[in-house]
Amino acid sequence: MEFTAEQHLDDGVLERRFTLGDIPGILWTPASAPAPLLLLGHPGGLHRMYPRLAGRARHAAAEGFAAATIELPGSGDRPASAVAEQARADLRRALAAGEPVSDDIVDRLILPLVEDATPEWRALLDALLPLPEIAGRVGFAGGVISLGVRLAVVEPRISAALLFAGSFVPRTIIEQARQVTIPLHVLLQWDDQGNDRQMALDLFDAFGSTEKTLHANMGGHTGVPRFEGDAGNRFFARHLSATAT
Repeated sequence: MEFTAEQHLDDGVLERRFTLGDIPGILWTPASAPAPLLLLGHPGGLHRMYPRLAGRARHAAAEGFAAATIELPGSGDRPASAVAEQARADLRRALAAGEPVSDDIVDRLILPLVEDATPEWRALLDALLPLPEIAGRVGFAGGVISLGVRLAVVEPRISAALLFAGSFVPRTIIEQARQVTIPLHVLLQWDDQGNDRQMALDLFDAFGSTEKTLHANMGGHTGVPRFEGDAGNRFFARHLSATAT
């Protein structure tokens, strides 16, 4: 990992851009570092998502958490995937026609992304955890929810996850969710047009965790209430603090 730029934000947060191989990413650390780490999941396009990601990171930093993210495969300036682009076009056509979105479309859109992204996010942990600014446990926060599920299954360094239920989920991922045992806090926008509410509920039901909480709010995809950020920080404080068991 190579740091390429840094800036001190007005709330005492240090923001540093880096490359992990050829993958761009951003690390935010609070003035109170060393700090537990949150991996910020997102749907891809770091430049486009930056305002929302930075807002989430700064809100987390105010509660004593570091945060980091990397660009997803096929997004931003990374090489596009012809398979994903075709699946995305098929998805748009199905939604525009009011047709059911087939399992085949969902699999072609999501599964290659999960397979490619999972080792990259694990490599991100390899690079970040030795830094003196990072200490304690790791949480995952955000989407793509299928990536969060896969990481919760295969990555023992992740102790808790806050998952955004806002994307289609392959049936194989729902089956893998039965292997998830870490504490979960799941956000669902009830009126999220273009996404399958019942699929999100089926996924939540499948999780094997003994502690799992679902917060459902009225509104569309980007209408998550601001107070949910506070609830998420409290969730991570319970599970990532030095006194968490």
